[in-house]
Amino acid sequence: MEFLNQWILPLILALPLLFAVVTMLMTNERSIKWLSIVGSLVPLALSIYMLLAYDYNAGGMQFELNIPWVESLGASFHLGADGLSVPLVFLTALLSTLSIYYSAFTIKTRVKEFFVMFHLLELSMLGVFLALDYVLFYVFWEISLVPMYLLIGIWGGANRGYASIKFFIYTLVGSVAMLLAILLIYFATGTFDIIEAAALKPFQDLPADRALLFTSLAFWGFFLGFAFKVPSFPFHTWLPDAHTEAPTAGSVILAGVMLKLGAYGFLRIVLPTLPTASEFWSMWVVAVGAIAIVYGAFVCVAQTDLKRLIAYSSVSHMGYVMLGIGAASTVLTPEGAAKTAEFFGLSQESVMNSAAMALNGATLQMFNHGIITGALFLLVGIIYERAHTRDLAKFGGLGTHTPYYYGIWLVAGFASLGMPGLAGFWAEFFTFRGAFALVPYWAAFAVIGLIITAVYILWRIIGNLFMGSYDAQKLHHWSAADGSEADGPTDMVAFEKVTLWPLVIGMFVIGVYPTVVLNYFNGSSVELLQFIQGLL
Repeated sequence: MEFLNQWILPLILALPLLFAVVTMLMTNERSIKWLSIVGSLVPLALSIYMLLAYDYNAGGMQFELNIPWVESLGASFHLGADGLSVPLVFLTALLSTLSIYYSAFTIKTRVKEFFVMFHLLELSMLGVFLALDYVLFYVFWEISLVPMYLLIGIWGGANRGYASIKFFIYTLVGSVAMLLAILLIYFATGTFDIIEAAALKPFQDLPADRALLFTSLAFWGFFLGFAFKVPSFPFHTWLPDAHTEAPTAGSVILAGVMLKLGAYGFLRIVLPTLPTASEFWSMWVVAVGAIAIVYGAFVCVAQTDLKRLIAYSSVSHMGYVMLGIGAASTVLTPEGAAKTAEFFGLSQESVMNSAAMALNGATLQMFNHGIITGALFLLVGIIYERAHTRDLAKFGGLGTHTPYYYGIWLVAGFASLGMPGLAGFWAEFFTFRGAFALVPYWAAFAVIGLIITAVYILWRIIGNLFMGSYDAQKLHHWSAADGSEADGPTDMVAFEKVTLWPLVIGMFVIGVYPTVVLNYFNGSSVELLQFIQGLL
């Protein structure tokens, strides 16, 4: 096991690349599909081993590997996993496996190219969560753009060209800003190592006004890079188009994992490396998060395209992540914590506990949003494969015709709106627990989003899809899951059920016992706050 612990991270990265190369050499489509499924199971098995082997009581970086890479540049192949990245690696591997399995039954054209792109996409996302060198991080970050651009542009809907280009340009603009920020940090510290650069406290030896200027420049460079990816309001406009046109599996990965890359960047890089600037600009982050929660929810109510509605729900739900990160950022420095404690009449210990709660809510929302919204996009794909439309006005009364599908929708929908007993509740609870103690006015404003979320889940989705009587005149062309003609709506079949079962089980397990995930995230949140306090 010692050998596996030492080499598990490069192994989990090498396997998707290996299967991508092997897939390129194959010609039989059936073999390509089943090899891709088996190939995705191996990183999933390794990610489960990481969950079990990671000692969250000890915390810190584990499974670490650091070898020279581009020595003339000072870049190294530095990998590591802590309580923040281990669950996200598992989430990435799980959703990749489920997406590949679902696609094996639904992708009919350019099969080889599709699965090659998916393996490369998995590689890039895993790399971002494991990289501890800025150059390596940036390489994996940029690689992730190309497979998703092609997945949307080749296998997407009618407007796929526009959506794919918009996705690429928006995220590339953010990437350029992030690259400039990385160079600024490198010039200040002389290292590309993410952990070492944070420990060196870039710009803190300068006079206070100049230090704030340079740290703010770096902060906004990183902010743009990560906010475009989250995406935070008002940088979200690429997301609805990309989701609407992407193939089902592409939407699952885009919402389930790729949006988390931006939030992960804030937690891995921005807060520990630029704590003073993060605190100085924290209320902007809080405002962005709270506005996204409310704005995204209201826009969902106005949607008639089911997939576009779920896309905007991601804008709203990722707002909780930004609200939690922003709330915790208000008390990163001892001065900020003391000021907040005095203003609200709290002890500094209580303030820091609230900051940890807010970070727990943000990180738990990252994970929960992945499994919940991944399920929602799969459900959208299932009905689209049968009805060939996502127009909510064309449906109604499906509850009596598709009871299994109706049941899964109810679970995923209630989890999305934060029903106690399901996964979504705990992330929102922790976020608001921290935010109300630190930024109560913005937290109170964000509560509006909770109410409107219930409106669009229960009325706009459940009501339009399943309630009322079924009218056969609304839709004249139905297909079965295998693409054959059908007389009307048909319920889920075996491969669709298998795809969704792990996600539904996850919603119940985390809803009943969130500690199974919080053991990792809480340790990471506390370590982050302690690291920053130790620096300052």
